[in-house]
Amino acid sequence: MRLSIRQTALTSAALSLMAAPAFADDISFAAADTALSDHVVLYLNDDLSLPADMNDEMSDALTRAIEGSGFKGDFGTSQHFYGLGDMKSVTVIGTGGDVLTRRNLHDLGGHAIKAPGEGALTIVVDGLNTDVTAPSADLALGYRLGDYSFTTYKTGDLPEDRDVIFAGSDNRAADALTETDYEGVADAISMVRDLGNAPGLEVYPETFVDRVRNESRGIANLKISVMGVREMEREGMGAILGVGKGSVHDPRLLILEYNGAASSEAPLALVGKGITFDTGGISLKPNSGQWLMKSDLSGAAAVAGTLISTAKRGADINLVGVMPLAENMPDGKAIRPGDVLTTYNGKTIEVMSTDAEGRLLFVDAVPYTIEKYEPELIVNIATLTGSVGRALSDEYGGVITRDFELAQTMMDIGERSGEDVWPLPLHPNHYKQIKSDIADIKSTAGSPGASIGAAVIGTFVEEDQPWVHIDMAGVDWRDSPTPTAPKGHAGWGVRFMDQLVRDYEAE
Repeated sequence: MRLSIRQTALTSAALSLMAAPAFADDISFAAADTALSDHVVLYLNDDLSLPADMNDEMSDALTRAIEGSGFKGDFGTSQHFYGLGDMKSVTVIGTGGDVLTRRNLHDLGGHAIKAPGEGALTIVVDGLNTDVTAPSADLALGYRLGDYSFTTYKTGDLPEDRDVIFAGSDNRAADALTETDYEGVADAISMVRDLGNAPGLEVYPETFVDRVRNESRGIANLKISVMGVREMEREGMGAILGVGKGSVHDPRLLILEYNGAASSEAPLALVGKGITFDTGGISLKPNSGQWLMKSDLSGAAAVAGTLISTAKRGADINLVGVMPLAENMPDGKAIRPGDVLTTYNGKTIEVMSTDAEGRLLFVDAVPYTIEKYEPELIVNIATLTGSVGRALSDEYGGVITRDFELAQTMMDIGERSGEDVWPLPLHPNHYKQIKSDIADIKSTAGSPGASIGAAVIGTFVEEDQPWVHIDMAGVDWRDSPTPTAPKGHAGWGVRFMDQLVRDYEAE
């Protein structure tokens, strides 16, 4: 279908989404003996011991204030004190009694955002109970993640930047690690949140590609390629094309290839669902909550962010990201329930509900990725089913795989990354349920929805191919903030897949 000039022209808001991500506060690192600013954050474990180099007068005043407040130093708890000595404010944040992991440090960095006052903020780092080499860098990453705000459509004055100084003896190492690695991760998560927060009027397959292309520009060893309708027709990708038929915006297949290891090494492959807006198509969703379907591109956005941040740090790995992109709209040309689509590998699929469209993207993109790239492991990630959110709430993404040992590996990755996953079943009966009377398979078949969705995709994955399906439908959006994720789009999936990549890189 041909798009008119009106339909393809980017609005000023869409153009602003192409810009590099920005954070509200400016972060820097300084030596432990740096002069403190008017506003200070101190991290205290459960024995409430204050920094040894604090002057006696200040130490006595703060000790009395802490005792009077009842502060116990439990992890993540905080207390603000005002007008202590020369300080306008001192915020103490509890770290508990356990050795702090990278995940803990990220959360503690996010908690520091609550420190009151305007002007420079000094966060005192030394004395933390952790084995992490440069804890200031991980604290700063957590601060950046919690500091994000989506202001593209805001009018009027926005809050002024705040200078945030992480003061510790690891300042040089933290500065270097942030510049070469963590800054790329934070920027990638910001990009993902931008794409998930922006309305479908502005983000559709073409503009999604534009944003990723803009972020990928100039990064060594990162190749970007895009299939349009004609290329997908030649490849026989009838399912992706079918989903996009009802929209004025043509579908795309976006591919990022990063080659950081020997060409003989099999890549790790990530495939992300990119429905830029999901009305449900002919199987129209109710109006209540439909506005949130602008975030149905979360899997593809997370894959793009992971590829870009991995390439920026020059990882020693081969990595490919495949992102099928479409807008699911009702229209006279849209597919209908009962239609049969022919997929990339020739299998046919009967469409039982046009609102089960994400798996239709995967049944083309996943076998294409396996055949073309022969990956060591393929992971597909998507906001696929509402049932996963009902099963796991907003605490876990669902992980489904044929190999329970692999599922346990994914759980460990989730624990370390700060983005938890929990296994759901994939039983032989799930495959029986999706047998079709008129095609090879049908696209859905009742409960359990998350497992049925995985079975549809798994039909296109050979038994000997290591494969993991991540259903993130319950965790991509936050109704309330966490220390490292604001209300709104969480940018979920980048930290999980970033940790996955680091683990495979280390092997």
